[in-house]
Amino acid sequence: MSLLSPVRRTLRHREDAVLNLIPLIDILSVLVAFLLVYSTDVEVVQNSKGVEVPLSSAETQPKQSVLVMITKESLFVQGELVANTDDIRTAQAQLIAPLRAVLERPMLGASPTAAEIDVASREITVLADKTLPYEVVKKVMATCTAAAYGKISLAVLRKEEPVTVAGVGSA
Repeated sequence: MSLLSPVRRTLRHREDAVLNLIPLIDILSVLVAFLLVYSTDVEVVQNSKGVEVPLSSAETQPKQSVLVMITKESLFVQGELVANTDDIRTAQAQLIAPLRAVLERPMLGASPTAAEIDVASREITVLADKTLPYEVVKKVMATCTAAAYGKISLAVLRKEEPVTVAGVGSA
């Protein structure tokens, strides 16, 4: 009998042991929230399934600005539909009137003295599909310049650097 009693006690203690995952989940959720809030080196740009962004090897990060998105079918400013891409392509004028009208009105979050800020400090980011004809992008950029935006950036994806492994170069 003396041999069975330690075995029974061991089994009883194992049945009583419970793993509590709630504190672990709490710590992980705080960690995720911390990483989301304090990862400020990346600007989140509104993307669409209809836009395939070109690649670049530029090192400078873009600043927060007004976003003009050109898909294969439409032109948007801050998510608002402005014009059809086919209409822009076939138009004879170099400036896009609806786009200029939207860009010249005060944007959300702009300070009341935004009209007094000089042209060189006003920024705009153009997010265009890489398969669009150059004439469409050129008309959009010309309209942005005419609407008193001095800094125009083209949104691109950063190229990944080739990985080299201990003396072995990339082919």
